[in-house]
Amino acid sequence: MKRLIETRIVNPLLQKYGIPAYKTPGSAGMDLVACIEEAVVIAGGKNKLIGTGLAVNIQDPGLVAVVASRSGLCLNNQIRVGQGLGIIDADYHGEIGVILHNDGLDDYVVQPGERIAQLLFMPVVQVALKLVAEFTTMTDRGAGGFGHTGRH
Repeated sequence: MKRLIETRIVNPLLQKYGIPAYKTPGSAGMDLVACIEEAVVIAGGKNKLIGTGLAVNIQDPGLVAVVASRSGLCLNNQIRVGQGLGIIDADYHGEIGVILHNDGLDDYVVQPGERIAQLLFMPVVQVALKLVAEFTTMTDRGAGGFGHTGRH
């Protein structure tokens, strides 16, 4: 059963470009579009904030919306979500904006209505941090990290 998420159009252009929807029954994310009137240039190595024309009211603190890169846009044009993942908290009601970063050397032109990112909804677990001098359990790995187990 699908959860219903209240959604508002905050930029009327979104009606022209289309409300985000799952493209296939197995899709995890919905495509977000550049809700802009005219093309926007992102210079090589630079960021731009692009509005999506969409706001959501998640209402459930056990749920978060995540803005993720589109794999084809990243592979073919070196354009990705600038901070890795964008987090839309359950209590945020403003327009969803996407920070796009151009990892390439050449300018990239974002076209009006272009699919620029994906929106996923995921569960959240909030925790309380308990300060301790030592952990109560030990593991074989311990504090080893950053490739300590080798490459093969």
